[in-house]
Amino acid sequence: MSFVSRRCTTFKTFLHKPTLHKPVAIRFFSSPVYHQRPRVNNNQLILPSQIPQRKMSSTQKKDNKIFTRDNLFDLKGKVALVTGGGSGIGLMATQALAANGAKVYITGRTKDKLDTVVSTYNKDIPGSIHALPADVGNKEGVRKLFDDYSKHEDCLCILVNNAGISSAHFQTESESAAEMKEHLFDAKKSTFEDWNNTYNTNVTGVYFTTLAFLPLLEKSSEKHQGWSSTVINISSISGLIKSAQHHFAYNVSKGAAIHLNRLLAAEIAANKLKIRVNSIAPGVFPSEMTTEGSDKHQKSHIPTEKYKEKVPAGRPGKDEDMASTVLFFAVNQYLNGQTVAVDGGYTLAAGQ
Repeated sequence: MSFVSRRCTTFKTFLHKPTLHKPVAIRFFSSPVYHQRPRVNNNQLILPSQIPQRKMSSTQKKDNKIFTRDNLFDLKGKVALVTGGGSGIGLMATQALAANGAKVYITGRTKDKLDTVVSTYNKDIPGSIHALPADVGNKEGVRKLFDDYSKHEDCLCILVNNAGISSAHFQTESESAAEMKEHLFDAKKSTFEDWNNTYNTNVTGVYFTTLAFLPLLEKSSEKHQGWSSTVINISSISGLIKSAQHHFAYNVSKGAAIHLNRLLAAEIAANKLKIRVNSIAPGVFPSEMTTEGSDKHQKSHIPTEKYKEKVPAGRPGKDEDMASTVLFFAVNQYLNGQTVAVDGGYTLAAGQ
């Protein structure tokens, strides 16, 4: 055997049949991409680009439709009740909910104001607005509201506790203890009645209204699959900041309302009820409480320049600012037991 022949024979002993490798899954982001090493088939080299890629299943694809505003904020078929819905923040909440498909009942002590809202804003919207006069400042009034509402609906999807009042204003700046006592204790308008009335509406009314409607809120969660009914309590940044803002009773009541929100959320969750409870703490928004009243359309107005230097945002809140927050609270199924300040940065400047 020649040298060349021996060399060729030796070389042949090192040749083996091509080994096929199993696919290796390489994960990019959330979808696996399958890659194969080059392989030989029938003496031909097959490149990775020539190997058919395994298609993703339908479950691996995200449907972008779930992220559209029509899907995220659609309230068609949902029923809401807004206390104090005849003006201010209550009216903003009412318009936001009705404009996105909800059937909204508004309550208040003044029927004329409620009727004005219905005649003005219950048009060209996918939802609807209905007046239901009531006084949630006492237990009898809350019970009557529940009975009247139950005549029309068998469940409640969204409860907005917005009804509230302010308290007497006092000068808090003083140069001595005696002067501070004179301003805050000796003043004729400084009374237990003022404190009790403020607390009664801003805290006690929220408590009893929420409890009264718990059965109907629970029915909504049972009726609408994938939905948990919600209670939205309108508190205030006055319950968060360290300043009394010249009205101790009001700020104390809002601080109590914020804590009540947390307590209600915790106890309802402990009882395994599918009902969410959250609180919006507004900053300066146009309302009958922050202005001298409402116009013929039940809207209030605050000059922008009045808060240009007081609020980092350089302006008071707009209807849209409150509306988007109400919608977020209504539809977000993972939000519970929270208080969110919507204040243009007011609390950053005022301090908590």
